Amino acid sequence: MSDLIPAWVEGRLTPVDKMEVHRLGLRHKAVSVFVVAGARVLIQRRALGKYHTPGLWANTCCTHPDWAESPADCAARRLREELGITGLALEPREAVEYRADVGGGLTEHELVDIFVAKADTGLPLAPDPAEVMAVDWVDLEALAQDTLAHPDRYTPWLRIYLSDHRARIFGALAG
Repeated sequence: MSDLIPAWVEGRLTPVDKMEVHRLGLRHKAVSVFVVAGARVLIQRRALGKYHTPGLWANTCCTHPDWAESPADCAARRLREELGITGLALEPREAVEYRADVGGGLTEHELVDIFVAKADTGLPLAPDPAEVMAVDWVDLEALAQDTLAHPDRYTPWLRIYLSDHRARIFGALAG
């Protein structure tokens, strides 16, 4: 994957170095995926070597698309690369924009294309240890409550998705 990601500079979408985007807090494109099995959602704990938010729990996977990559292709690629997941139908949801401090002087200001994919909890997984240190299937409502009770365990974007956009992302699953 390239270190150049699509970011808005002076009102134009431009390829910018990923670390520079986060140091400056530039608005940029991103993709997030939630794999669900009934009322359960697959979450991942980010590897300790990640450049921000290491060791925190996040949604199934998330990333920045390459410059010419479509959001759906990006989502499928990162499911495969991070978790070894292939062949799921990705259902697009309404895009979400957020801005959050992710520590170390870095800011995520993302316009996120969100996808949901249905699976079952027996889905074969092959997490890449450079990306993912653990995975878990958790009840969506219990996860939402735990992000409020223990926010320090979760990435800022997962907390934002669950507190502000849960119904838009999960529909009927959102209770």
